[in-house]
Amino acid sequence: MSEVRDTWRKPPFIASPLLRYGLYAAVAIYFVFTLVTLPIDWDRVADGMTRAQRIFSGAFPPSFERSGLLIDGFLESLKIAILATVGGIALSVPLAFMAASNISIKPIYFLGRGIIIVARSFHPVIVAIIFVKAVGFGPFAGALTLVVYSIGFVAKLLAERIEEIDFGQVEAMRAAGAGFIPTLAYAVLPQIMPRLVGLGIYQLDSNLRASAVVGIVGAGGIGATLANAFGRYDYDFALAITMVIVGVILVSEAVSGFVRKRIA
Repeated sequence: MSEVRDTWRKPPFIASPLLRYGLYAAVAIYFVFTLVTLPIDWDRVADGMTRAQRIFSGAFPPSFERSGLLIDGFLESLKIAILATVGGIALSVPLAFMAASNISIKPIYFLGRGIIIVARSFHPVIVAIIFVKAVGFGPFAGALTLVVYSIGFVAKLLAERIEEIDFGQVEAMRAAGAGFIPTLAYAVLPQIMPRLVGLGIYQLDSNLRASAVVGIVGAGGIGATLANAFGRYDYDFALAITMVIVGVILVSEAVSGFVRKRIA
């Protein structure tokens, strides 16, 4: 007598076949409807293909003749990223303590969460435009922009880590008569330090990428150099800048990944 074996199969996300395929059909219909109703000027798209061909034909081969200008722009982006990361982490740590529900009173908690929500609500380009209008063109506007960007990311994740700590150490410090600041310093901070170091390394890598974007709107760095190259129709120099940006990001990804594995 042959033995019958049952093979386990992952259950579908939606058990009812009618409801499942009806949902797939609704999504497909909505996608087609959205695509059809988009105000796309196909004549302009066709003209854009010709312009794109002219841009790419002028970009090859890339030109590294003005390497001094390229290096200056990259070093400026690096300075912006380092300054923004240090400033962002310095502000994110107290905000994270404020936004942790297990150690903060409700008014302070809502204030900290509100600041983090505001920092996360706007794209860095929008924040960069605001700071460029406020303090003028240049790397200072870029640094301020990335400080806000860093707060929105680091403070949120750090606050969530604080809410996951072993609260027994906090209670032991309080039982010994320790005040609020010593309790944070000796019971909370050691538990979140590995996460803080990892977030700092990741945010430095992220700020280096973002500095190239915010520079396009006048906030300094290699992005400003790239925008100027496009403005002068120096497509070969623009391609060289783009290649350097990609190369630097690849290297920074590798370095940050290695460091994060070492501290994990």
